[in-house]
Parts: sequence; C-alpha cells; structure tokens
Amino acid sequence: METPRAFAILVLRLFTMLLCAASVPLMVSNSFELSGGDKTKYSDIKAYRYVVAAAVIGFVYSLFQLPFALYYAIKGKRAFHGRFLGLLDFFVDKVMTFFMASGVGAGFGVSSELKRYVNGFVDTMETSGIDTFDELRNKSLKFFDRGNLATTPLLAGFTVMAVLTTITSYTRK
Repeated sequence: METPRAFAILVLRLFTMLLCAASVPLMVSNSFELSGGDKTKYSDIKAYRYVVAAAVIGFVYSLFQLPFALYYAIKGKRAFHGRFLGLLDFFVDKVMTFFMASGVGAGFGVSSELKRYVNGFVDTMETSGIDTFDELRNKSLKFFDRGNLATTPLLAGFTVMAVLTTITSYTRK
C-alpha cells in the first residue's frame, strides 16, 4: 500500500459497497400477510422501491470504483489522468452520495408517516366499535420497523460515502 489516504479510500469504497448490499435483502424480504389473505410487500410502497434502487445503484457504483481504488492503493497514483476524468469522478461521487441520502430520507420518512397513519386509522376504527384491527396494527408496525431496519445500512453507507468524498476532495489538485 502506497499511502494511508489511498488505503482509506479503498476501505471506505468497500464498506460502502457492503453496506448497500446489506440493505437490499433486508428490504426485499420485508412483507406481511393478514389472516384474511391480504399481503403487503416492500414493492407496494414506492419509497421502499426507491430505497432498494438507491442501495443497488450505490452497490454497483462502489463495485465499479473498487478496482480504481485498489490501483490507487497499490500504485500510489490515480488511474484517471487528466483534469476532466478526475473532476468527473469527484462529481459523480458527490451525486451518488446525495442520491443515497435521498434514499435514506425516503425510507425513514415513509416508515414514520405510515406508522402514524396506520396507528391513527386503527385508533379511529376501535373508537367506532370495530375491534378487529389489532392484527393490522401489529403486523404493519413490524413491517414499517423492518423498513427502518433495512434503511439503516443505507444510512451507514451514505455516511461512509460522505466521508469518502471529503477525503477525495483533499486529493484533488
């Protein structure tokens, strides 16, 4: 390894890739079925599909960047020569960071809002004398909690990517 900064960039790219990869199966496996046969899965909520898209694109981008980070760590010089390619790499890192951040916001935001909505709906139904909505409340709250759980690795990946873009911004001349 040539420089500590190059090694840090390599490790941070690897962590970003792994964290994005961890988010996808957690979200894709998120579903529940009521006793009446009604099934809800992650893809029924557009914001959860957006979380999966942000995680998949973050994973693919990090996987694409990994060989270049490895080259930089071993050789001590960038694979991209010239100002244009270096700036392109820098700005694409920034765009990916903000894209991942928007996925985090969508995942946590929809979970919070829909939990509140379902609770309010069930409370309204219970005050009107219908008390068969406990299953809906319990299963949907677990579903939204799992949505939060699946968004958490993406949050960590965004944080790592933000640190990475800060480190790479100091290496630009």
